Amino acid sequence: MPFTSKIAYEAARIHAAAIYCSDGRIGAQCDDFLTNGLSLPRVDRVCLPGGPACLAGYPEATLAQQGVVDELHFLVEAHGLDRVILIAHQSCAFYGARLHLAESRFKLVQEADLVRAAAFVHQVTKVDNIEAYFARIDGTDLVFDPVRV
Repeated sequence: MPFTSKIAYEAARIHAAAIYCSDGRIGAQCDDFLTNGLSLPRVDRVCLPGGPACLAGYPEATLAQQGVVDELHFLVEAHGLDRVILIAHQSCAFYGARLHLAESRFKLVQEADLVRAAAFVHQVTKVDNIEAYFARIDGTDLVFDPVRV
């Protein structure tokens, strides 16, 4: 049986993309932040394990980096991107399982990775408006703190 969404389709583009982790525990909160915190409804999304971590130069993420760069090139050309949002989040499994870091080091490394990822995104896309945020857990809330890039 087909499903019809109650959300109306809007054809206007936002000209922005967000890169964040595919962790299902944070998807709704990231959408809420993008829509209501940054006023970016219908933003293009690039979600994968670790999100922007794949753009920070890790050999463990070379294939993901190539894929995201390809997607960004496409979105810049086809959708006219002029803004990119990078979001990292607390307790991201990519940093423990793939990079083998102690969780006590995650945030420090993630914030540095956001800076590296922002520089890389600018280098490969020439998009100047790049923002970064670290999503931290506060009880049952997810709080999005800006990270200077």
